[in-house]
Amino acid sequence: MIKSLDPRITRAEIELTNTIAPLEENDQWETYEVFHQKKRGDQHMHVGIVHAAHPEMALLFAKEQYGRRGQSVNIWVVKTRDVYTTDYEDSDIFDTVPEKMFREAGGYKVMEKINRYKKEHKI
Repeated sequence: MIKSLDPRITRAEIELTNTIAPLEENDQWETYEVFHQKKRGDQHMHVGIVHAAHPEMALLFAKEQYGRRGQSVNIWVVKTRDVYTTDYEDSDIFDTVPEKMFREAGGYKVMEKINRYKKEHKI
C-alpha cells in the first residue's frame, strides 16, 4: 500500500504494484469522465475529464480537481470509451408525434388560469 504524508492518499489504500507500465513515446493514459454529487440525494452531474492510468488514480485526480473545495459528497469516474451515445443523425428519435402534444407542458394554458385566479382573489 502506498504510504504518503497526505492522509487522503493513504486512506485510498492503493496497492503499490508495478502494474503501471511506463508510457511509450506519444502514448497517453485513458480519459475518465467525472461526475460529482453536491449533496446527498442530488443527481450526479458531469463536471469534466481526467487522464489516469487506472480507475483508482482517476478517482484521486477527480477528487483533487473537482472535489477539493468541499462542493462534493460523492464522485463517479467512468472510462470515456465506456460511454455510449446516440449519433446526431439519429436526432429524430427525440421528435414527438404531433398528435401527442398533450404530453408537452406548452399545450396547457396554466398561466391564464393562475392570472385569472390572482385577479379574482386580488393576490
